[in-house]
Amino acid sequence: MAFTLADAKKLSDSKLTKYVIDEFRKSPLLDVMVFDDTVKPQGGGSLSYVYNRVTTLPTAAGRAINSEYVPQEAKTDRITVDLKVFGGSFEIDRVLQNSETEVVNHVNFQLEQKIKATRALFADWFINGDSAVDETAFEGLDKSLTGSSTEKTLDTVLDLSSAEMVEKNWKAFTYYLRQVMKLMDGAPTIMGVNSDMFAIFQSIADLSTQYTQTKNELGTEIVKWGTATIMDLGDKPGTSKSIIETSADDGTTDIYFARIGLDGVHGVTPTGSKEPSIYLPELKTLGAVKKGEVEMVAATAIKASRAAAVLRKVKVV
Repeated sequence: MAFTLADAKKLSDSKLTKYVIDEFRKSPLLDVMVFDDTVKPQGGGSLSYVYNRVTTLPTAAGRAINSEYVPQEAKTDRITVDLKVFGGSFEIDRVLQNSETEVVNHVNFQLEQKIKATRALFADWFINGDSAVDETAFEGLDKSLTGSSTEKTLDTVLDLSSAEMVEKNWKAFTYYLRQVMKLMDGAPTIMGVNSDMFAIFQSIADLSTQYTQTKNELGTEIVKWGTATIMDLGDKPGTSKSIIETSADDGTTDIYFARIGLDGVHGVTPTGSKEPSIYLPELKTLGAVKKGEVEMVAATAIKASRAAAVLRKVKVV
């Protein structure tokens, strides 16, 4: 059953579960992501998700009377996605939790921080995941798009690295955005960027009427160009290093496009409407040091080869 985290929240009666889901939804990527399950028709779940990725589209044509159509078939590649387990744990002394609560609830604080790191890891793998480099990771967009028909690298670097260059080149920039989007099989749902590029989108929004800026119910700023939400995917967990890097050599970065949907790019979980899990410390059991955990089991799938794209070599600093 396909679901979003917002759907999972509606299906839950637990205040704690709703709180956890809202913490994960603070990631704009996870908030918009649609998840499918790996439940098999004969019953039971799996940690593998098998699907057919459309690689050749069907054609149609006219025919003369007493003649036949020229046969042509849509083509697919059989793809298997392995779900990955990720998250983290924390430890806390029961005395700290029971006695030092005036300033901060230590369990809540550690839980929030671990959820923040887990959602950052999902975003990192969504872009950079490569199981050949890290066997615990699922495959990301960068690996899938490299060398594909929807990868566009500018022959000449487009300079948006200053206010003057933004004002000079923003129309050319929107032109190239459309050149990438036309390679896709539908309008993108998201554009994934880093903080450098997100700030430039905000500046261009001041010059163009094509952008809208709002906030969602969780207070997250939402910037849209057409139907696409522009998302600052943030930093890798536990670091100040951007998930989508800005090159230290030439100041360029990339923009990733994805059409979110069960026929495009979507997430996968084992059993459907399965929200991320938390395991709270058992403060009433034996042992002075208690452990808590946050865990998610997921991956991403690209159902159509043209449901994602990337624009490379935009100069931002």
